[in-house]
Amino acid sequence: MKIFVAGAAGAVGRLLLPLLAEAGHEVMGMTRSVSKITQIEQSGARAVVADVFDRDKLFELLAEYHPDVVIHQLTALSEWNLADNARIRMEGTRNLVDAALAAEVPRMIVQSISWAYEPGAEIATEEDQLDEEAPMPRKVSVDGVIAMERAAAEMPHAVILRYGALYGPGTFYEHNSGMFANQVKEGKVPATDGRTSFLHTEDAALAALLALNWPAGPVNIVDDEPATGKLWLPLYANALGAPAPAVQDGMNRGERGASNNKAKQQYGWTPKYPSWRHGLLRT
Repeated sequence: MKIFVAGAAGAVGRLLLPLLAEAGHEVMGMTRSVSKITQIEQSGARAVVADVFDRDKLFELLAEYHPDVVIHQLTALSEWNLADNARIRMEGTRNLVDAALAAEVPRMIVQSISWAYEPGAEIATEEDQLDEEAPMPRKVSVDGVIAMERAAAEMPHAVILRYGALYGPGTFYEHNSGMFANQVKEGKVPATDGRTSFLHTEDAALAALLALNWPAGPVNIVDDEPATGKLWLPLYANALGAPAPAVQDGMNRGERGASNNKAKQQYGWTPKYPSWRHGLLRT
């Protein structure tokens, strides 16, 4: 297949490119940074520099390349900028979908999140609705996700990968430099009853590769062990050499955790890291 990857130099994209190349696909990787060109080319892809907000450039690129699949792995989370990330999901996805439709691209795979579900006591499945009534500031992120998924659904075939909280190199949880890791080291994160479903970036990339052959629709891509903050956070803090976190009762909206039964039982996806214990706690 000819595959166009938007967000090719990100935490997931840079792992995905070599998987696609090794599988025999022809790949074009888009980045907005000239400094990432060599990285992309060394992964076996053709590199192109473009901004997802440059609508005309996207139309030109996709019309010229005419891929069989567009993979959307774009985020703006390096500095925890939720507004910028929501803009990518709304405006950026709109541009990408419109350009793909104009170029008659039949398939799209989109990176979404698994903590945008409406409140509920049980672990969320794909049958649950997204949190359309979310209050601020959560509303910023959830509205971006809803707009992104609805735009992607206009494609003839769109697979929505609802990733868990990503950990691994280049993520917030990276031990030496991750923003969340630094907050834990400073004792700013309490351990609560809220559940988190984690996902290693390697498993995220593998799911995107396999999704080339999956049915359309949303699917949770998370590990096997949704965990409360009271369980995982003290262990993570200890692995960081950080002080033990304060403990608080209760959970916030969006902390249900998510089930991966659909991905595993119906699609045959098996995570390399079935539990956050296998990767999150390692330096």
